[in-house]
Amino acid sequence: MSAMARVAALICVALLAQVAHAVGGETVAIPLPSGETLRAALRLPDEGMERRPVVIAFHGCAGLGGADQQIRLGARERDWAERLTEAGHPVLFPDSFGSRALPPACGIADHPAPPATIRRADALAAAQWAAAQPWAPAGGVFLLGWSHGASTVLAASDAQLQGHIRGAIVFYPGCGPLTFPHGQPVPEMPVLMLLGSADDWTPPSSCLRLATRFPGLVDATLFAGAHHGFDAPAAPLRRHILPNGRSVTTAGNPVARDAAIAAVAAFLARPAP
Repeated sequence: MSAMARVAALICVALLAQVAHAVGGETVAIPLPSGETLRAALRLPDEGMERRPVVIAFHGCAGLGGADQQIRLGARERDWAERLTEAGHPVLFPDSFGSRALPPACGIADHPAPPATIRRADALAAAQWAAAQPWAPAGGVFLLGWSHGASTVLAASDAQLQGHIRGAIVFYPGCGPLTFPHGQPVPEMPVLMLLGSADDWTPPSSCLRLATRFPGLVDATLFAGAHHGFDAPAAPLRRHILPNGRSVTTAGNPVARDAAIAAVAAFLARPAP
């Protein structure tokens, strides 16, 4: 393992410290057009509940796995999984990094699974796979992502997959040229963008500019004083030194978190077009 990969792995441990647990539910295999297999954790609502649209949730730069290749969810992902399944949504967590035995991507510009290409393909394949499953209600799925995974979802929002994807929810994505070297995506579906004004990891300015290009289609909310990771439950302020030398912070924010939870619920409740 390279020195940068070791540093990224340590960042992953820091991000998931005290919150990593083996995922409950089922691990499923999603075939990819490349011939690879994408592993994903599936959580379903309780039997007898009215099924609402599937939510496919994409992890951040720390990934979902460890050296043993077991899918794990951190506190943020577990919290959202419980919240969404209790509302009737099946939730699927694709593991882009662990499926390929890749290290975390935090601070690594040339990571082998970038959002705009490899992970975008994961998102589209997962959406088509999920929409065809017997546990999925008709009418399409929603994509949701955090940070690196939010950039992935934003990249996939330009896809025209009729009947498969209804909308995209992105928490603090990177929207600039490092993420999208060939230009920002042109969304073909409604996008809910949730950003923090104190985010020094993926500053919101480029995302806000993208939102102004697509009024009525991209709905961007900027939460005052919120850091990267603001929707994580009971997360203290932490500083991380990335492999590229950048110093960044993460922290939960109860006010922004509650507002984001309400915004996501309203977005998911929108009628199908």
